[in-house]
Amino acid sequence: MLAGAGLPELAEVEVVVRPALASGAHDVLTADGYLLGTPANFGYMSGALKHFFDTVYYPCLDATAGRPFGLWVHGNDDVTGAVRAVRSIVGGLGWRPVAPVLEVIGTIRPDVRDAARDLGATVAATLLP
Repeated sequence: MLAGAGLPELAEVEVVVRPALASGAHDVLTADGYLLGTPANFGYMSGALKHFFDTVYYPCLDATAGRPFGLWVHGNDDVTGAVRAVRSIVGGLGWRPVAPVLEVIGTIRPDVRDAARDLGATVAATLLP
């Protein structure tokens, strides 16, 4: 994903990487778009991403509506619950999906890496002036 967001033709887009546990409302409020990723743990998003949403949801609720986002979820056998949970939260925030969720089951193959690059590029391209 980062490789896609950092393509030379997208150089006008500043890409900032923050782990979920190190991110807060300020990061969300100052970003123009979001690229989210999580493993599917026990049928749900990671605890780190859940904590991130718990921390930023209300402080960012009205101020970030309409902003673009992309999401990838990786699991060993099922990602349905994690995807549903993230979609519910970002829907409440009013964020706008700009690409289908990248749902990855099992081994990360070269075609999955290509799809992740494309996801990052798509989100970044929506932020070009």
